[in-house]
Amino acid sequence: MSDRRPLFAPPHVLAAALVVAGLFAGGLIARRAMASDHQDSPEVELNPASDMTDFYAFPGATAGNIVLVMDSWAFLTPANTPSVSFDPNLLYQFKVENTGAPIENLVFQVTFQGTGSSQTVQVRGPVAPPVVGAMQNRVSSAAPIITGPVNKVLTGGGIQFFAGPRSDPFFIDLEQFFRILPDRKPVTGPLSQLPATPTASGFRNPGIDYVAGHNVLSIVMELPTTMLTSGGNAKIGLWGTISR
Repeated sequence: MSDRRPLFAPPHVLAAALVVAGLFAGGLIARRAMASDHQDSPEVELNPASDMTDFYAFPGATAGNIVLVMDSWAFLTPANTPSVSFDPNLLYQFKVENTGAPIENLVFQVTFQGTGSSQTVQVRGPVAPPVVGAMQNRVSSAAPIITGPVNKVLTGGGIQFFAGPRSDPFFIDLEQFFRILPDRKPVTGPLSQLPATPTASGFRNPGIDYVAGHNVLSIVMELPTTMLTSGGNAKIGLWGTISR
């Protein structure tokens, strides 16, 4: 079954999905953009490990901490979740800008080794990005601050870290969404079988959570917000990337 247990202590979520956020370190009041991109293109349908479904940021269980979450692999069922692993050929990055310029100044890099129950993870950061930009990615030469197995809470460098399957926290009636925007309907899977008609102009009431009971692969970090700020500038921008 899907797992809805908290990873650390129960936090207060500021937003359903903080894809690009301006967070203020003091009260963590967010100016935010909300979105989700579960299987948002044919390419990610064919490469589900590279599909970043959501990015979240919210206050941590400890005062002054922040939690960053990156989810991938949309629509994992309880039955197929145990057979799915993070892709060891992909680079997962949490990116931070803290100078007001629209480009990352710091990154946390997450890489995986092996597959299945013996899979391990390495975390590097915060480090200056070896290269900047969405399509320019390279693993840093810095030594990992965290190394260990997936599905365990790991610590190192002042960071708590977890990587493994968790229940998908997003809420959406995808069947109705694809009736409203039928051109966005996926080309594979059960949602691809929705009939072309009838179309719709709005969501159903009450809403139906299509992703309930589905899992994602989550990468979660809790760390002091001061690790993300620079030179007294408390305003930061956060986003995530998955790349080869």
